[in-house]
This record gives sequence, C-alpha cells and structure tokens, in this order.
Amino acid sequence: MKTVLLSTQNELLTREKNIAHVKDVFAAQLGSELSLIKVSAPLFVKSGTGFNDDLNGIERPVRFRLNGIPEPVEIVHSLAKWKRMRLHQLGMAPGQGIITDMRAIRPDEEVSPVHSFYVDQWDWEKVISPENRNLHYLKYTVKHIYAAIQATNSIVGASIGKPLQLPSDIHFIHSEELLGKYPALTPKERENAIAKEYGAVFIMGIGGELSNQQIHDHRAPDYDDWSTSNDDGYTGLNGDIVLWNPVLNSALEISSMGIRVDATAMQHQLRLKKCTERAELEFHANILNETYPITMGGGIGQSRLCMFLLQQAHIADVQSSIWS
Repeated sequence: MKTVLLSTQNELLTREKNIAHVKDVFAAQLGSELSLIKVSAPLFVKSGTGFNDDLNGIERPVRFRLNGIPEPVEIVHSLAKWKRMRLHQLGMAPGQGIITDMRAIRPDEEVSPVHSFYVDQWDWEKVISPENRNLHYLKYTVKHIYAAIQATNSIVGASIGKPLQLPSDIHFIHSEELLGKYPALTPKERENAIAKEYGAVFIMGIGGELSNQQIHDHRAPDYDDWSTSNDDGYTGLNGDIVLWNPVLNSALEISSMGIRVDATAMQHQLRLKKCTERAELEFHANILNETYPITMGGGIGQSRLCMFLLQQAHIADVQSSIWS
C-alpha cells in the first residue's frame, strides 16, 4: 500500500513540475513571438463600467462589495476590454503589446473534461496600426502563436519523453467555408471534422451570421470585430485556434482571438446585438471617441494547453477547482 501511495505522490509531483514547465516555456515563447511585455492585471473590476467581458451576455459575474468602496465590483470573465484600456494608459505604440496571467470564475459554466468553473489563461493584447486591420495581419499573428505552441511542444516533449506530432502549419478556414464543407453537421461537429483532418486549424469569422441564418459560436459585440468584410470577401477579423486532441479524440479550442472593433465596427455590432445602450459606458465611449488605440488580442487557455501538451484526459488533471 505504501509503495502505491508513494508512486501516486511521485506522479502528481512530476505532473505539477511539468505544468509549471509548460507555463514558463510558453509564456516566454509567446512573448518573444509577439513582442509582449508582462504586466499585472486585476482579478475584479467595478461594475457598470463596461470593462468586464460579458461573454454571451447571459453569464452571471461573481459580484460583491469591498469595504469603503461604494460601487460593487465583479470578478472578471476575461480581460478582453481591460487590456485595451491598459495599453492606452501605458502609451504603447503600434507593434508593442502586453501579456498577463488572467484568473476568472465563471459560475454558469457547464463543466466537462475541457471546461471548468475556474478559468486561467494568458491574456495578450498589442497595438496595431490602422492599415494592419486586415486578414493578412490576423493570419500572420496566428502563425506566430502556433509557432510558440510548436516550440513549447518540442521543449516540453523532450523533457517528458513524448512530444506530440503537430502539423508543420496551421490551416485557415472561414466559418462560412466550414459550413459549406460540412452542411449537415452542427458547429461543434464541424470543428471536430476539420480539426481531425488538419490537426491544427484557425476558424475565422466567429460571431457573425452565416448563410444558414445561424452563427458558428457566440461573440460579444464590443471587442472582436466579427462583422467587417475581410480580404476573402467574408466577414470577420477574428477566430479560434483549434487543435486535434488525440487523447480525447476530439477538437480542443486553445485560443479565441482577433482584431478588435474600431468605432465603426462597434457601432454596427451594438446595433446588430440590440444593445446600443452600452455606448454610454466608459469603455465603449472611449472606443467610439477613439481615445483607445487600435488593437488585436486574445486569450490562450493555460490549463487547456497544459492538458494538451502533457496529454491528460481531463482538465482536472492540470488544475485545482471544484468538480461534481
């Protein structure tokens, strides 16, 4: 019995060391690929300012009050909006960006082998010039992120003795093209099919209405630009990085990212989502009056990447949270 217990303890300790190794290596690789500097970030923000990510608009933020502070605060769902404000405060120029460790609580999450109530991700954002608000620059950036994943896989895989066989390139496809390729499948089934075929794929145009009058997946109207026409004649300057997970035999979304809304795109998307009242909030007003810089950014799941590269079957194997 003691031998079994020690074996389990050694396995757990080794896994914890490997988790830390993945996080250290990938953060350094991503920072190098995208020219990012690390900054601190808030766990909570003031309610009613528009700085919290409202996800699909139905998830409840964890809200509470602080001693001596009149306004309620809420745990962030992500830092998608806060980062843009921070870039403005730091006075960063095009080509410069930030990366931070984001921690969130999403109490309405439907937990699964890849979903948790506790969310940890690398949140990154960089200033771009207006002329780089295009599909070419989006793809260019995705390739750099994928290069960071490949490098981390090689480094960590060598230390644990079993690197994954990742494809040499990431495949790009618009969600409308994906619908045309698999018209009888649901969006998640389409993701599984395309990820299994190519191994690594970036699905673009997430949030905009497709030709079947449906959307591939929900996106808030006030950070990613999913409605502007891109170079291929489709709409959407955003997307998801999806990898084929051989352990779960399914697609695994690693990152949601995109070029952010400018004033025109925000006005349009607020109208489409019937929430034009948000224009009065602090964050939204600073986009509409062009105070905040033009940016692109996203989040990359820390536990998901660890789970993927360390070839674990459940996110609970690489993260501390509460499970049924």
